[in-house]
Amino acid sequence: MLNKKLSVKLKLLFFFTTLFFININAQNYIFGKVISEDSAEIQDVTVINIRTDERTLTNRDGHFMVSGRAGDELRLIKAGYERIVKKISKEIIDAPINITLKRETILIPEVEIKQGLTGDLKIDTKNLNRPKKVEKLVKEIDQYIAKKSDPRILAARPGEFVQPKGQGFSIGKVKNKWDDIDLMGYLHSALGDDYFTDLKIEKPQIEHFISYVLAGGFERKSILKYGFCSDADLYRFQRFVLTRISSYRAPQTQR
Repeated sequence: MLNKKLSVKLKLLFFFTTLFFININAQNYIFGKVISEDSAEIQDVTVINIRTDERTLTNRDGHFMVSGRAGDELRLIKAGYERIVKKISKEIIDAPINITLKRETILIPEVEIKQGLTGDLKIDTKNLNRPKKVEKLVKEIDQYIAKKSDPRILAARPGEFVQPKGQGFSIGKVKNKWDDIDLMGYLHSALGDDYFTDLKIEKPQIEHFISYVLAGGFERKSILKYGFCSDADLYRFQRFVLTRISSYRAPQTQR
């Protein structure tokens, strides 16, 4: 009889212990929506659980789902917006949350405007109105006209479309405006170092990683042809990065 009672107590103890561990280790999910300051849904925001390093992207309606628990911190990253870190409380676990991202403030340096040459000799001579200054003005204009422009001034900026040059009508293959090196430089500049370091890519390896992603089949024919990378192309690249990051981190023999 004593052994039977002891056996029942042990079974109950095992049952409650198992129930406790199931409750402790139960998987929770955090649901949320990312919006702008004017309440518009923001697509393709990278959401990272800092504790687990799990990451996901918001869908076209700004919604996301990521596993987590109370006490975790979520980092939200989006080009053109201020990055934020959101602490997860028990209340947030029990109900969806709205997270607002603010656009980055671009500071424009103050420019001091000074009166200079107008390019019109009559006006400039009238403003200067002294013989020595008139001579100086004429000399400066002659030097300006004779001086050749620096080719860097006329060169296209990254991401800017430039009308292809040619001699009349021709039939044949049109040379791409960009190559992969140009595209790598633009992606690095547009996304910034922080985007890649958050992915655990060290700064010296950023361009190597971008090259690895491009080699993985990222479609870029149109980008290279016109020398222009749109916001949609940038978001597409970010999505493609998430499919390649795991294999990049794997040992060489597993790639």
